Amino acid sequence: MLSSPSLFLFAIIINMQQEEILDLVNENDEVIGNMPRNEVHAKRLHNYRVINCFIKNSEGKLWIPRRQKNKRLFPSALDMSVGGHVSSGETYEEAFIKEASEELNIDVTEIPYKILGKLNKQNDGVSAFMTVYEIESNNVPNYNPEDFTEYYWLTPQEILERLDSGDISKEDLPRLLKKFYK
Repeated sequence: MLSSPSLFLFAIIINMQQEEILDLVNENDEVIGNMPRNEVHAKRLHNYRVINCFIKNSEGKLWIPRRQKNKRLFPSALDMSVGGHVSSGETYEEAFIKEASEELNIDVTEIPYKILGKLNKQNDGVSAFMTVYEIESNNVPNYNPEDFTEYYWLTPQEILERLDSGDISKEDLPRLLKKFYK
């Protein structure tokens, strides 16, 4: 039987094994190291990788979900249709495939999508090195209720008006809307 200190150490080891590791990159998006996700955010670093995606329907409206209130980052905030960190050793595309499957139950290897752009903090003022994708679809995705509570089909202007009226969002949402959907 394990003693209390042994159980505590075991719990720390299990937690460390479950902590997502992110690659750190230089100004050319080349890997220079890695660090646990919590440390990256605690140190307010911006040299890690993320993906974001918008689902756009035939009316030009974007599928915008609201994050669950128990999320560590940006609880109850409006979000991009898909978003997530690129884990250490993953490519942007692999992270996009993983996140679309986990968050929306969409297999992006079976549908067309496009890259809207590659951004970074220095040139674009976004939170991290980022590849932004777009999927065209009129269907409401079968979203994961552990990630999102509700959703809206909104024009980019309607989203910005909501934010101007006091609604909250992930910090990059208005930046991406202005960059790709003026």
